[in-house]
Amino acid sequence: MTEVWSKADLHIHSNHSDGLAKIPEIMEYVASETDMKVIAITDHNTIEGALFAQSLQDLYGIEVVVGEEISSKSGHIIGLWLKEAIPANLSAAETVSRINEQGGIAVIAHPFANRAFGPFGLESVGKAIYDVAFHALEVYNSSPYLIYANKLAAKAFAGGQGVAATGGSDAHVLKAVGNGYTLFRGTTSDDLRRSIENLETRAEAARGGLSVALRYAFRYPQIRRLQSLNWERCKATK
Repeated sequence: MTEVWSKADLHIHSNHSDGLAKIPEIMEYVASETDMKVIAITDHNTIEGALFAQSLQDLYGIEVVVGEEISSKSGHIIGLWLKEAIPANLSAAETVSRINEQGGIAVIAHPFANRAFGPFGLESVGKAIYDVAFHALEVYNSSPYLIYANKLAAKAFAGGQGVAATGGSDAHVLKAVGNGYTLFRGTTSDDLRRSIENLETRAEAARGGLSVALRYAFRYPQIRRLQSLNWERCKATK
């Protein structure tokens, strides 16, 4: 019997935070233009978009994991399989603890991104990866700004941390969805979780990076405005 492996994009943003695409657009694109079996909507500091997407999964035949990219004091941490939103501005350890309390999976997002990538000092998470008990490391992120950071993440992962490797697109534009993904054993979200827990997932990159980079460059000012608004909302919660 042939063993089945499938793809999951575990890092997608919608217009519920700083992405440009609406949830139905993302679901339609994934169903018609990709071979993803599972996706995670991981908007910044909210799960509203993820819950909306999950409510549409039967219509589109795509399983949706409820996720959130949480702005901790040390950088961005992705929570997967969440039931409630986790607030911003907690320490990295407290953020991971809140994810654990919900029975979720904690993933360190783009751990070695530099300060130019966003308003948070994301390098601090990269320096703290040996001190935070997370479950997975985002080894590949298809954002065109993270080529060097991906290399550092792959090098850190190669050292053997007892954590799973994940990949994601970090899509803020529709055509970027699926350009980075996690390869897992099986076809369902339950299979995906089992693969993460068994440390057998792989981070992969799709083709077409140059065209996506050009789209990001064209839409970058708009995306940055949305990111700035999100940052101001985070500061208001302190």
